[in-house]
Amino acid sequence: MADYLDDLRLAHVLADAADAATMDRFKALDLKVETKPDMTPVSEADKAAEELIRGHLARARPRDSVHGEEFGVAGSGSRRWIIDPIDGTKNYVRGVPVWATLIALTEAAEGGYQPVVGLVSAPALGRRWWAVKDHGAFTGRSLTSASRLRVSQVSALSDASFAYSSLSGWEEQGRLDGFLDLTREVWRTRAYGDFWPYMMVAEGSVDLCAEPELSLWDMAANAIIVTEAGGTFTGLDGRPGPHSGNAAASNGRLHDELLGYLNQRY
Repeated sequence: MADYLDDLRLAHVLADAADAATMDRFKALDLKVETKPDMTPVSEADKAAEELIRGHLARARPRDSVHGEEFGVAGSGSRRWIIDPIDGTKNYVRGVPVWATLIALTEAAEGGYQPVVGLVSAPALGRRWWAVKDHGAFTGRSLTSASRLRVSQVSALSDASFAYSSLSGWEEQGRLDGFLDLTREVWRTRAYGDFWPYMMVAEGSVDLCAEPELSLWDMAANAIIVTEAGGTFTGLDGRPGPHSGNAAASNGRLHDELLGYLNQRY
């Protein structure tokens, strides 16, 4: 862990700064919101938080590159920070507290940059989660006040809780029938959305989750937290990691069945 301990500490510093900035504008009556070309919203807080993180990284890790949702890729090299300043912007702009800043450090590897540090900070929920490659996943207020994360041991779909974001994306991809068949097989379904179901998989309170269309910044931090908690994180194609443009996460025991249903009529 010595190789990444300073990076993990830095990720917490970055999250502290982002939390202060985003909470300062959360529920602000004069919050400015624009629509991006992909028709998704972006607020002034998204941009400010990413600029703040980039500024910290430029000073603390000038040799590392950065890939953020709002301002793209800057720099090159074997280490790259992946930033989603506000995951759950639609919630943020409506005053719903389920949103978070996602920070991941990745290193160049076969198949693309792979996460080695991940942190998810949800200040409006008062929660934070993090992980380091080969050293486990944790949740707590700080590095010194944390508990270890472990996925559930549920091994039957009939006992499983399945979380998702919405129905429309599955329908657009022609996967809705398989998705609905899965919802009929599991014990419970809830549409939490965004980062939260992945954190609940890591905590063991949810057993399965999946989304049909995502970007790298949506997944990099989530992927390492789930896997370091003992779970499995892949694309719908079964490829490990955050590079498939979509995601399936589970406690591992149910992963093949999860993928089977979501791909059965595709």
